[in-house]
Amino acid sequence: MTTDTDSATGEPTLTIDELAARAGITVRTVRFYGTKGLIPPPVIGPRRVGHYGPAHLARLNLIEELQHQGMTLAAIERYMEQLPADLSHHDLAIHRAVVASWAPDSVETVTPEELRRRAGRALSEEDVERLTAMGMVRREGDAFRVDSGLLRLAVQLLDVPLSQEAILAAREVMIEHSRAAARELSRLFRSEVSERAEEDVKSLSAHMQPIVVQALLTTFQRSLKEEVHQWLAAPEEGRPA
Repeated sequence: MTTDTDSATGEPTLTIDELAARAGITVRTVRFYGTKGLIPPPVIGPRRVGHYGPAHLARLNLIEELQHQGMTLAAIERYMEQLPADLSHHDLAIHRAVVASWAPDSVETVTPEELRRRAGRALSEEDVERLTAMGMVRREGDAFRVDSGLLRLAVQLLDVPLSQEAILAAREVMIEHSRAAARELSRLFRSEVSERAEEDVKSLSAHMQPIVVQALLTTFQRSLKEEVHQWLAAPEEGRPA
């Protein structure tokens, strides 16, 4: 089975056909996004064959989510242009998860085959059980109720060496503080638009959504980096050997 990157060199190894299949789109669409600059060029390997990696797939998943939120192609292009060029596929997955959180309801019922297609990889029964424990998947007879907006991020967590308890605790922390931020931001915005016409409110919301998402991500990433640096600089007590 082809992997996202070569274990020896770290270079991307997905062909354009494999990338399209993972993303659930056509090869023609991948090429179109490439011409628009929405995804970086592939790495050219032997016999002039282009190869793609996790960052390409993560960008395609983010584009899909932005489309799901109703953004036009022009708006998506502006959004993607503002992202740092060196974002890792993990950072892009976080962007997608935050964007998905704006959706009123991203939970839907899918078949086992559709669940695995959206996950972008084969899922063992143990994997499905872990996704269920995370709250991303719920069995309903022969089908599954899936939080589509967070599924890809949850699938990536399957390979992270963290206990189920730590993942669930982190999820609760993120939910608690993101809701608190959303309440405060909503209160501020309501005071700004209380006297404006409905169309003005809709326009402001459409412009503010991607700005707020990026502001939250940037603030969080900087804060997390500072916390990690302080932790590493702290005395050895409480740190792993």
